[in-house]
Amino acid sequence: MKSEKITSDAAPRRWYEDACAAAHALDLVGERWALLVMRELIFGPRRFSELRTSLPGISANVLTQRLAGLEAAGVVVRRRLPPPASAQVYALTEWGLESEPIFQALGRWAARSPLHDPALPFSAASLLLSLRTMLDAGRAAGLTARIGFRLGEEHYLARLESGRIAIAAGPVAGADLVLDGAPPVIAGAIYGGQPLAALEAAGALRIEGDRALAARFVTLFPLPPKAPGPQASAGAST
Repeated sequence: MKSEKITSDAAPRRWYEDACAAAHALDLVGERWALLVMRELIFGPRRFSELRTSLPGISANVLTQRLAGLEAAGVVVRRRLPPPASAQVYALTEWGLESEPIFQALGRWAARSPLHDPALPFSAASLLLSLRTMLDAGRAAGLTARIGFRLGEEHYLARLESGRIAIAAGPVAGADLVLDGAPPVIAGAIYGGQPLAALEAAGALRIEGDRALAARFVTLFPLPPKAPGPQASAGAST
């Protein structure tokens, strides 16, 4: 029996016509920008305008199409915030939230790419998801702490315990450490080895609370070694 295809009025879709579940996953979320829209919703509902801000390369028309396609697939749902906000937001369904390990596996794999450019735009969701992906449980062993992040208008609180990190949107009051800065700046300290003191001196980062914790925290997320580049791979095969 041929499976029924999900359709929407947003845009025509091409299907792989392949029974493999991985192929069907690409049928559902393989359109350009679809996975990145999902990434931006992992930490909670977002307005359309917030998604546009977090994905500066996407047009309003394409974002509308992707949201419609993801909604039709059962991955995203539209909601209306209660008064006084009364704004429409988009959120991942429970099934949509199950996709996080996909992003983590892709992130760990692609972090080894010699072609990865860390200077490109980097959203708050990208930063926080990378922390949940790259945390080294061994380095974090025995450390219990609450770390707040002020990323522009977005605030998040991370709870580090038993070699794991949980992150949720919300106030940072009571955190042992607060890092206040743009996501690319904090990523530069964690992944790029940029000294915290230099970032503070430049006015790009503000640190509140336990400074010793800050110095340790940025060492908990080692990147994997890079894979051989195209030339090295070509040389090895000759």
